[in-house]
Amino acid sequence: METDSEPYVRLASLRQLHQAMADMNKARSLADTLQAVADGVVQALNYELACVNLVGPDGDLVVAAFAGNPAAEALITGRSGSRASWDRRLNMGEQWGDLIFIPHTEGWVLDDDDVPQWYTDGPAPRFEDEWHPSDRLFAPMYAPGPQGGGNSGELIGVLSVDRPRNGRRPGAWGREALQMYAFQAAIAISNARLRSNMQRALVRLERDQQALRASEESFRQAFEYAPSGMAIAEMGGDQHGRILRTNDALCRLLGRRASAMRRYAFSDLVHPEDIGTLLRTSAEGGRAELRLCRRDGTYVWVSLRNSVVADAADGPRFLLTHVEDIEERKRRELQLAHRASHDSLTGLPNSAELRSRLAARLCQRPQSSHAAVADAMDAAYGHSAVFDSGGHTFDFGGSVEPYGAFDHHVHAVAPQDGRDDGAKGLAVLFCDLDGFKSINDRFGHNAGDAVLIEVARRLSGGVRDGDTVARLGGDEFVILANGLGRADAQDLAVRLRNEIIQPIRAEGRAVRVGASFGIGWAHCGMTADEVLKSADERMYVEKRSRPKQHRRAG
Repeated sequence: METDSEPYVRLASLRQLHQAMADMNKARSLADTLQAVADGVVQALNYELACVNLVGPDGDLVVAAFAGNPAAEALITGRSGSRASWDRRLNMGEQWGDLIFIPHTEGWVLDDDDVPQWYTDGPAPRFEDEWHPSDRLFAPMYAPGPQGGGNSGELIGVLSVDRPRNGRRPGAWGREALQMYAFQAAIAISNARLRSNMQRALVRLERDQQALRASEESFRQAFEYAPSGMAIAEMGGDQHGRILRTNDALCRLLGRRASAMRRYAFSDLVHPEDIGTLLRTSAEGGRAELRLCRRDGTYVWVSLRNSVVADAADGPRFLLTHVEDIEERKRRELQLAHRASHDSLTGLPNSAELRSRLAARLCQRPQSSHAAVADAMDAAYGHSAVFDSGGHTFDFGGSVEPYGAFDHHVHAVAPQDGRDDGAKGLAVLFCDLDGFKSINDRFGHNAGDAVLIEVARRLSGGVRDGDTVARLGGDEFVILANGLGRADAQDLAVRLRNEIIQPIRAEGRAVRVGASFGIGWAHCGMTADEVLKSADERMYVEKRSRPKQHRRAG
């Protein structure tokens, strides 16, 4: 082992080398492996000093382990040398297989570079293979390549050794042993790195799993104990929208058990009139206000807010729906809307609501002049006609071009005066109370209010479902009744008048009022105000035509 002509290798030396390799392969951490590599060079290969220079993330080599001299270890451990300086070392000197030997006669040029080093001066060699203190010997370590060759992979570090204990440059066996040791050290270091990375990955995985469990528990508690309703439903596929999970708040809101809720989708629970709203609601961030069915068959107004939740592997996506009870708010909104559109005293639709309902039935046709409106009902009468505000017709003979804007509109038509042709239209009955002012003057406004409330009740009870009874203002009321002929409208006016003239209890006494009715007809081309004006004028004609004693009642 001391010269190239070593006649044999001692069995003890082989055992030491085997033990050094075993120690570095069974080290528990990367740091322990690096130190075992350095210690093995000293203990098994009989060098006085050994240094492990490890390639770092930036490509430079850092002194990761040192053995043989505590003073030198304290001085250079942790220091780094640039990759360029190391490449210079590995490309000069003598090639001993995979080893690099730089004799002291050449190494002096490296004394001032940035690679950490420990050396001492000494006398010139006395014989050819004597080791000089400035001699340098490096064993590069390469990551195992695909073919398992010694230097077929990436450089992971360099073993630098110094001062063989026999004072001589290593012979053939010594070089082979160091080269083989460096190869095994590279494998041990690579494996240690893999174990270290795996351990770090396992730690991160466990930390992530703990965070996930904590997050899931937080979500579960937030879901289960949320003060408002929460539901998880399937997203996509044949079972899209099917409810998978609900919290207690939603079950209480709908009066249903959680097990029963899993048999439904939201489309099964929504009010039929709100199905369109639900279908138009976006799955991702969509909001909607609609009604859901309780177990007892009643409906509750809710606000739905959707969000999409994907599992950790981007697998199936689920729909998380937040359900907030807005019944009270909706009730207030409806009350406000009702107050805005209804008379506060009688509860009937007010003047604005009446005009809105009437205008919704009428389409405005273009006029050839300010006094004539083209009629769209050529087919009904066999000729073109224009109606004035009183419902009278004037024949113009020719034809009127159809207006495509109203192709899908059901035109309101007025029956003709003096003809019983069975035509039916939208009758507008304008009602004005007779003798109401005297009640206010004699008995006060409370009595007057009581009369108005009772008249409103009698008018509402005397019309069909779907007809409109509205208070226009003061003691004026209007009835909209669709699908009536002229005789039907007259009969309705008589019946309502007979109801109104019955005695009314007001402020502890019985009082009576009369009523005058004017019947107008709404048809397309007229405005709501024109229709009401027509009925109002006919009411005054009717009022003036009746004897005074028949118009008033005390």
